[in-house]
Amino acid sequence: MSAASTSTVAAEEPNPASPHAEQVPAPASAPHAEQFRTRERQELAATLGVWIFLSTELLFFGPLFFGYLYLSTHYAPAVHAASRHTDLLLGTVNTALLLTSSLCIALAAVKAKPGREDSRPTVRLMGIAMLLGVAFLAIKGFEWHKEYTEGLFPSVHFAPKEGGSPAHVHAMQLFFLLYFAMTALHALHLVVGLGLCGLAAWALRRGKARAEHIELVGLYWHFVDAVWIFLYPLLYLAGRAGG
Repeated sequence: MSAASTSTVAAEEPNPASPHAEQVPAPASAPHAEQFRTRERQELAATLGVWIFLSTELLFFGPLFFGYLYLSTHYAPAVHAASRHTDLLLGTVNTALLLTSSLCIALAAVKAKPGREDSRPTVRLMGIAMLLGVAFLAIKGFEWHKEYTEGLFPSVHFAPKEGGSPAHVHAMQLFFLLYFAMTALHALHLVVGLGLCGLAAWALRRGKARAEHIELVGLYWHFVDAVWIFLYPLLYLAGRAGG
């Protein structure tokens, strides 16, 4: 065997001097921050931070849910009557859109796993999720306008089709006050989610985002989706549960 071929074989073998050379893990493709000992710890800290952030986000919705609970407990007939004024079809379509977008984000996180060099499927799925999110906001905007023209916006012009005693109408007005506050706050969170999703997709196309970034954006998106899963039955189905 020539000297040249001997040197080539030596270069291909990892480390013949160590019997455990094959068990040594390969170095991470991306470095971790110096305050973390390993990349796994950095990713764990990032995930924990997002969960803590999402927990604080619940504080925004907590008082509104508590207000709804109080109203539905003390003025159940008025809440049911007001709920029947919401547009069940539009609310159901929006629920389907948001659930589908959440599925797209979940698939995008899977596609972004390490070892998948092609980022185009991930970006494409995130783009679909964003389009569905925009469609949700467009339908919600149309729904708000429709309810405003029907006199359901809580103001001096509040005039639901199914009225009743002043106390009954006042309770219905409180329901729509909570309705507009909850759906507007949810829409605001969805707008933030669209911004995060777009930023992550942009960074991924330029090789500046990694799988954990997509997963963290997915956590926020699923949070927005989960909030709507609670809002939908409370606002649209409460007055229709009995047929």
